[in-house]
Amino acid sequence: MPFFELNDVHTYYGQIHALKGISVKVEEGEVVTLIGANGAGKTTTLKTISGLLRPRQGTIIFDTHRLDQLPAHKIVAMGVSHVPEGRQIFPRLTVLENLEMGAYLLNNAAEIQQNLDHVFQLFPRLKERVYQPGGTLSGGEQQMLAIGRGLMLRPRILLLDEPSMGLAPVLVEAIFNIIRELNQQGITILLVEQNAHMALQVAHRGYVLQTGRIILQDSAKALQANEMVRKAYLGEE
Repeated sequence: MPFFELNDVHTYYGQIHALKGISVKVEEGEVVTLIGANGAGKTTTLKTISGLLRPRQGTIIFDTHRLDQLPAHKIVAMGVSHVPEGRQIFPRLTVLENLEMGAYLLNNAAEIQQNLDHVFQLFPRLKERVYQPGGTLSGGEQQMLAIGRGLMLRPRILLLDEPSMGLAPVLVEAIFNIIRELNQQGITILLVEQNAHMALQVAHRGYVLQTGRIILQDSAKALQANEMVRKAYLGEE
C-alpha cells in the first residue's frame, strides 16, 4: 500500500463538482507535484486532504489510516502539514509567535525549541527578524515564514500550495532549493505549483489536472519531455 493515496475522490463546492474522481499516490520520501491551469482543482485537492473540505466520495489513506472522515486538527496531529496558497500568516504576530502557532499541538518546550532551531537553520533570515511583525516582512520572507510554520510539528508529509507565487525569480530559486533540502531531510512533499518548469525539476513524479480530473501522470522527467505538457504548461511552442 502506498504511503499516501487519494482514491476516486470527489469534492464539491455546494453544487459545483470541483474534483471529479481523482486518484493520486505518493510514496514515502517522494516529491510529487500537481500541475494545471487556474481552476483545475489543485488547491481543492490539498484542502480536501487537510480536512478543510470533505469529499463526498472516495478515500484518502495516509500510512494505513483514513483521513477523509477526520476533522482538520486530527489530520494535522497525524503528521500532515498544509502550507496554504497566499501564505496566510498572522500579520500582527511576530515571526516567533507565528512559528509558535505552528507548534500549538506540542506541550514540550524543549521539542518546540528544537523545531525552532531547525526552522532558523533553514531560514536564517527569519531568525534575524524573530521579533518583527509578520505583516512587515517581504513577500519572500512571508513565504519562508509560512513554510517554517508548517514545519514546526515536524510533519511526515508537507502539502505546499503555490510556494513561488508572486515572488521574484531569485526568491523562487531559493524556495525550490529549500524544497529540495527538506526532501533530502526525509520529508515527503505534495507540491501544487503553477510554475510547472520548476516543479518538475524538483519532483520525482507529477500529475496533470484539468477541470477536476487527472489527464496525465508520469515521472517528472517524462512529463518534461511530453509535447502536450511542454506546450500547455512549460510555455514552449
